[in-house]
Amino acid sequence: MNYPNFYLLFDHVEIQAANTISSPITYGFPALTGFTGAIHALSRKLFSQQVELGGVMIACHDYQILGYKHSDFSDLTFNQTRNPLKKNGDSPSIIEEGKIHLDISLVVEMEVKDPEFYYALNSQDSEQKTQFLEHCKKLLMQQRIAGGSVFQIENVELFNLSEESEIKLALMPAFVLMDAKQILTDITQSLQNGISNNEIMIYPATPNANALDALLEVATLHHIPLSENATSQEWETFNVNQGKGWLVPIPVGYQAISPLFTAGEMQNCRTTEYPSQYVETVYSLGKWVFPFSLPDDLSQCFWHYNTPQDNLYLITQGA
Repeated sequence: MNYPNFYLLFDHVEIQAANTISSPITYGFPALTGFTGAIHALSRKLFSQQVELGGVMIACHDYQILGYKHSDFSDLTFNQTRNPLKKNGDSPSIIEEGKIHLDISLVVEMEVKDPEFYYALNSQDSEQKTQFLEHCKKLLMQQRIAGGSVFQIENVELFNLSEESEIKLALMPAFVLMDAKQILTDITQSLQNGISNNEIMIYPATPNANALDALLEVATLHHIPLSENATSQEWETFNVNQGKGWLVPIPVGYQAISPLFTAGEMQNCRTTEYPSQYVETVYSLGKWVFPFSLPDDLSQCFWHYNTPQDNLYLITQGA
């Protein structure tokens, strides 16, 4: 995509049984690739109309993880499904999965390359515009998003680039997933220098602390006595991300751990049409942000596939 000239809003997309296990060590919301991949597949279906879709902004209105907790202090156990019997009557193996129901909105960058179609979409009362939006809705309803089934799409709208403030209003109420790698860098530096609270050392200076240590610290609660003889009421809880917003660890792509194999060279690969490579997940920090707190330039809020470089296959946010 060169430059978008429209924003396409899929409002209140209800997804059932999406994959909530986003990586080997994170769960709670599908991986970014589940959404960027769905929009890429949709873009290929619109290619004949000289329409190309680009980055995607992800806003979550509501979610329901399909799991069970005995109490607030218990570990979460994912609900599992029992599949139909095999042809010989045996019970199939239960494959552990984590599922989630979602109510999300997706804002997608769109470039229209046909001048006549561009002017038709710019018209408020264009029948061609109405048909196109209905066509996009039907196509996305037929797809999977993050492994889940699209149950309903409330509405599909088209916005000009000058209508960014109206997009923020249309997303309400929701939280938008933003990149927080700078906060991750700041927390890593804090761990290297040491963290104290009310003159109590929480985390001693660790010059070798890295970004993974920072991710673990974001998910850690420190229960601190206010004195040596503190009673149960004289303790306080400290977390390194206090005052920094709603932070969550997220996978943002993959890093190669093997050479690149030519097409057909790797046995038992999913497809022999493309080169293959062994990879491992790359992690970063995300932040759920209220729409009115988003930057004025909404182009900074869209997740894109990055051009592979140095054996890194990343999804980044921003222009």
